[in-house]
Amino acid sequence: MTSSDDPTDQRGWIRRPDMSEDFAANPVELFFDLAFVFAFAQLVSHLVHHPDTEGMLQAALLFWMLWLPWTQFTWAANAVSAHARNVQFILLIATVASVPMAAALGTALEDGGWLFAGSVVVILSMGLVLMVMASPVGSPEWKSAILYAIPNAIAMVMFLVGAAISDKGTRVGIWVVAILIIAYGTIKAGRGDWVVRAGHFAERHALIIIIALGEIIVAIAVPVLDALSDDAGLPAETTASLIFAGLFAALLWWAYFDRPQKVLEHRLEELEGPARPQFARDVYTYMHSLIVGGVIMSAAALEEITLHPKDELPLEFRVMLLIGLGMFFGAVELSALRAFHVVPPERGLAIVALTVLLLVGGSLAGIWLLVAIDVLILLTLAFEARRIEHPHETARPPEAEVS
Repeated sequence: MTSSDDPTDQRGWIRRPDMSEDFAANPVELFFDLAFVFAFAQLVSHLVHHPDTEGMLQAALLFWMLWLPWTQFTWAANAVSAHARNVQFILLIATVASVPMAAALGTALEDGGWLFAGSVVVILSMGLVLMVMASPVGSPEWKSAILYAIPNAIAMVMFLVGAAISDKGTRVGIWVVAILIIAYGTIKAGRGDWVVRAGHFAERHALIIIIALGEIIVAIAVPVLDALSDDAGLPAETTASLIFAGLFAALLWWAYFDRPQKVLEHRLEELEGPARPQFARDVYTYMHSLIVGGVIMSAAALEEITLHPKDELPLEFRVMLLIGLGMFFGAVELSALRAFHVVPPERGLAIVALTVLLLVGGSLAGIWLLVAIDVLILLTLAFEARRIEHPHETARPPEAEVS
């Protein structure tokens, strides 16, 4: 929220719509998102080929270097609206930069560091340009943008410095510090004034989750392409694994879009003053990163299952799937806690049950493990829906209350 209500509020050549105006995402924002399909696919490939602890930590680092420019543009376009041609031009520049960023992701910790980090810096810079120019000089919103831009500028220099260092450990260390500096900047800037249009903000995060869920579809298509290229047709177990992997993606969609997406947007609309941008930062910038990251980790494990449906799923991929689902459901739990000070009990119990299943289910073939996971998630969502939609059926009788 801001203190400036001039409907023609404009600085230079970037116009900011009236504070009361909300709008849908522009096609150029969807185009920008689609560039991240390639990047997410690269992350899944990295996880499949490096399923150990080091590989997962590296994937987490690279994911955050992708998430930062994406979320920065979401905040910027939320203030100025991507329906303006000059804003679209900046978004298109960022989209062009995202292609080499995604292409270099697989070698970011090796000889592709310059291309990856340089592309990230270009996109971050474009986002900062929009943020700073979206508000009149000296306004509370402009001061908030400057306060946020300073640590970002330091972090961008560190990204480039890290890329110039050939030692992988040192590069990783410098990039981690840079990310922490930006995280500190979001906390510091959260005390200021920001424009947050609830409908647009919630829609942008819903769209990036759809992009991530689409990566599951891409991942499970790999065995199909392999089988067809060998003219071997599709074995029955591969067909079944594809069906249950598709059901898995559908259940994750339902777990977010059926209820949490709507109620979180409604809660954001209710808030006023500094509480609104702080809620948007906590629930969307932070917690939604865990939701998206969890989907990507799950996609890597599902690719392994669909490639080898009759084999036992290796421990490292079971751990990866557990972490991914834990991030997904845990982030929704934390969002509900932040929004309404309640924790949905079914999802917490599901995390516990999934932990037991994935850690002790090593003897199960991958396809049967996936079936069990689908059933568990389905039951979780069914019991949650019954509790919320039919509370009288789950309430205890009067005599039980007395006892």
